[in-house]
Amino acid sequence: MTLDRHRVAVAPMMEWTDRHCRYFLRLISPRAYLYTEMVTADAVIHGDRARLLGFDASEHPVSLQLGGSDPARLAEAAKVGEGFGYDEINLNIGCPSDRVQSGRFGACLMAEPKLVAECVAAMRDAVSVPVTVKCRIGIDDQDTEESLDRFIDTVAEAGCESFFVHARKAWLEGLSPKENRDIPPLDYDRVYRLKARRPELEIVINGGIATVADAKAHLDHVDGVMLGRAAYHDPYVLAEAERVLFGAADLPSRVEVLEQFLPYAEEQIAKGVRLQQLTRHLLGLFHGQPKARAYRRLIAERAHLEGAGIDVLEDAIAMMRDADAAPAVAAE
Repeated sequence: MTLDRHRVAVAPMMEWTDRHCRYFLRLISPRAYLYTEMVTADAVIHGDRARLLGFDASEHPVSLQLGGSDPARLAEAAKVGEGFGYDEINLNIGCPSDRVQSGRFGACLMAEPKLVAECVAAMRDAVSVPVTVKCRIGIDDQDTEESLDRFIDTVAEAGCESFFVHARKAWLEGLSPKENRDIPPLDYDRVYRLKARRPELEIVINGGIATVADAKAHLDHVDGVMLGRAAYHDPYVLAEAERVLFGAADLPSRVEVLEQFLPYAEEQIAKGVRLQQLTRHLLGLFHGQPKARAYRRLIAERAHLEGAGIDVLEDAIAMMRDADAAPAVAAE
């Protein structure tokens, strides 16, 4: 196993990291590992697979994140995902929503490491691609030192070698999913201690990582960083990550990214996709740049209109071409 396979990853985010978002992010970052929104095993088995699982070949490397707690169903769904060409299957043990809890998957499974191990073992038996786990450092009143070690050790024994650890507890009672992203305190040191105790495992840290400088500091202690909202609201941060963390050069400018997105947008509109479904992921591209507000306003006012086409993006490109700043030099 390569311990830096997920040196930079973009977190799975419900209603955000759909196929259009991932295509767009791949234009910015050739190396970031991308993740789907969480899809339940039952949805994969019984739902519209082309709609749920379809993706563009340019998205590789890309992982399918599954939710569930039934080993047999997860194994079946993982096999379907592998058949669609995903490079990895990731099991969600981190989502704290009520809907997820009622279905007995997500963060509540932190309390059932043996069941998670059974799920991982069944999935690994069904597929040849890696099976990974995304979890929290604990839930509710768990002692994060003891419970996280027990969880990781049990699941690793089932063959899981890569863990994405959100460095916050999830409070299943009393906090909403939104509050669970911010209110429980971050404990990065707990994730560092996990990596020090289990150096043979790939440990990727997640939660509150806002800048590439933050990411670089974490990489002194763990194998990878997973960016969430920072990569969505300011997607060009991934270009900075390419330069600083991978030494990449000659990356496309923001305007060039938008230009490269045009053929994809035209193709998707021809298939019946509304422009707004595409452009909602593009709003943060010029974050912090001159004319960023005018760019967002242009898209917000026109992309939702009936029959809106790529002329909206062409006008946005024309507006931003002379405002596109050179990429900032990241602090070392």
